[in-house]
Amino acid sequence: MCIKNHSITGMDRTVSWRSSVVLGLLLSLCAIAPWSWAAAPGVTNDTLRIGATLPLEGDFKVYGQAMKRGMEAALAGQSVQKHRIEFVAINDFYHPPETIKAVQQLIEQGVFAMVNSFGSPTTKAVLPLLAEHKVPVFGFYTGAAFTGPGDVLNFRASYATEVERVVEAALAAGVKPAEVCAYAQNDAYGMAGVQGVRNALAKQPGAEEIVAKIDQVLNMPGDNPERNNIGPVGVYARDTVSARPGYLSLKKWEASTGNHCRLVATTAVYDPAATFIGYAASLKGENWIFSSPSPAAGEPLAILLREYKIRNRVITTQIVPALDAPLPVVEEARQALGGNLDYTSLESYIVGKLFVAILQAIDGPLTRENFLKAARRHPYDIGGIRVDFTNDNQGSDFVLLTVLQDDAFKVIEPSDVEKLLSR
Repeated sequence: MCIKNHSITGMDRTVSWRSSVVLGLLLSLCAIAPWSWAAAPGVTNDTLRIGATLPLEGDFKVYGQAMKRGMEAALAGQSVQKHRIEFVAINDFYHPPETIKAVQQLIEQGVFAMVNSFGSPTTKAVLPLLAEHKVPVFGFYTGAAFTGPGDVLNFRASYATEVERVVEAALAAGVKPAEVCAYAQNDAYGMAGVQGVRNALAKQPGAEEIVAKIDQVLNMPGDNPERNNIGPVGVYARDTVSARPGYLSLKKWEASTGNHCRLVATTAVYDPAATFIGYAASLKGENWIFSSPSPAAGEPLAILLREYKIRNRVITTQIVPALDAPLPVVEEARQALGGNLDYTSLESYIVGKLFVAILQAIDGPLTRENFLKAARRHPYDIGGIRVDFTNDNQGSDFVLLTVLQDDAFKVIEPSDVEKLLSR
C-alpha cells in the first residue's frame, strides 16, 4: 500500500508540474502584443514594413525621388495598432530585370505590402512574383489598370481614362475621328494610352475602320513589336528618344487616308514626349495639337518644351487636383512638402495617407487579408478626395485637364479645348 500511495503522489506531482508549464506558456503568450503570433510578413511587435521599387537614380530619378518624398511625408509620425510604419524603397532604374531583383530582396526581408512603386513595364514584370507570395499591390504609379495576378488596388485613374478624356473633349470641339492620332512608348504604358484613343473613337459612328487599325496595333504580341506604319499610331522604343520613325508613321497615315492629324495624343515619358513634340512642331512645322498624360506633364515638360520654343498647343492631364486646390489634403501636402510639392509628390502623399487610413480601419489583427477587407469595405475620403474600391480595384477616375500657356500649365475645362483648336 505504501508503494501504491507513493506512486499516486508521484503522478499528482507530474500532473501538477505539467499544468504549471502549460499555464506559464499561456501567460507568456498573453504578455505578447495582441495577435503577434499570427502576424503577416513585415509585421513585428512594433513595426509594419512596406516596400517599393523606384527609379531613385538614373534617367527617371525625377519620378522616383518625388515619389519617395511624398510617401515619407505622408507616413511621418504615423502608426497603426502601436506599429510604426517603415517604408523601404529600393532603386530599380525603371528597368524590369532590376525590379524583379529588388522585389525578391524585399520579399526575403519581409514586407506587408508593396506600396507606391513606379512604372507599367516594371509592374507587369513583378506581378506574378508578388502574387505567388501573396503580397498586396497598392497605389502603384501606373495607369495600365492592372487587375492581377494577385491582389492589386490602383489609386490613380488609368492612362486609358486620361487619354480618353482628352480625345472626347477634342471630338466634342469638332475634331473628326480620322483626325485623331497617337504617339506612344512601345510597351504596356504606351499601349494603355493608345487604348484610350480606341475607347473614345469606338463610341463614334463611322469610325469602325480606324478602330480596327488601332486594334491591330494593340493586339500585336511581344515586348517591342513593329507597330509603326499600320494605323494612326506612331511608336518609339522604350529607353530611347528617337522621334522620326513614329513621326513618319503618322505622316504615312495622313498620306494613305487623305486626313490630317489635328490631335496627337502622346503617351510617353518626359524626354521622348518633348523630343517628339519639338521634332513635329518646331522642325517639321506641324500645326498639330498635342496631349500628354500625367507621367509627362507639369513643369518638367514645360521646361523641356521651352528648348523647342513651344509655349502653347499642348494639353496635359493630371490624376490629382491642382497644386493650389483648396482641399485639406492638398493644403496638408503643401505644408509637409513645401517647395518639393509637385503633381508626382502630391499623388504619392495621397497614396500614403490612403494606405494609413485603410490600415487604421482594419477590424482585427494586422493581416494582409484584413487590410484588403478594410480597403473594400467602404469608400474613403482623403482630405476631399474620394476613393472607392467597393466595386472594383480602381480607386479613382479623377482627371484634371491643363493646357500650356505662357510657359506653364493652367487648369481648363473640357469645353475650353474648342478655343484652343480655333487658334
